[in-house]
Amino acid sequence: MPVEPGAALPWRRRPAAWLAVALLALLLWASLSPLRYPSREKLIELGGAQPVPAAVRLTLGVQDVLLLRNNSDTPHVFGQLRVLPGHLIRLPFEHVANLDFACSAHPRGQVLVQVVAPPDPGLARLRWRWHGMVDALRYLPLVAPVVS
Repeated sequence: MPVEPGAALPWRRRPAAWLAVALLALLLWASLSPLRYPSREKLIELGGAQPVPAAVRLTLGVQDVLLLRNNSDTPHVFGQLRVLPGHLIRLPFEHVANLDFACSAHPRGQVLVQVVAPPDPGLARLRWRWHGMVDALRYLPLVAPVVS
């Protein structure tokens, strides 16, 4: 079917319009869908290959248990807890708070644990998902290339 010059193209020939619709659908899904994680625990490895983050963000009802694992040969202190080598400690949180914990595995010696309320559907939930994605990218493990 020939198209006259200056005539509007049908929807099936406008990839930018389809891309905009798909992006809008994705944003709508991200702002309204329920929050789920495979586990309510957030793992922090003390003395591991990854550095201990300066701030840890937990969300009540979604990911509100801090799991501390000591991978080194020496005991580490986290707050008032002493984590022995090879041991795991679970710290559940039940209230919204900003808590500073002394941490011998962190270079600064302190870790901030932020416990936040679950976000309401809409813009707050979209912002929460965005911050989760940014944190996941920020603390991606660095893997060296394999040279053979």
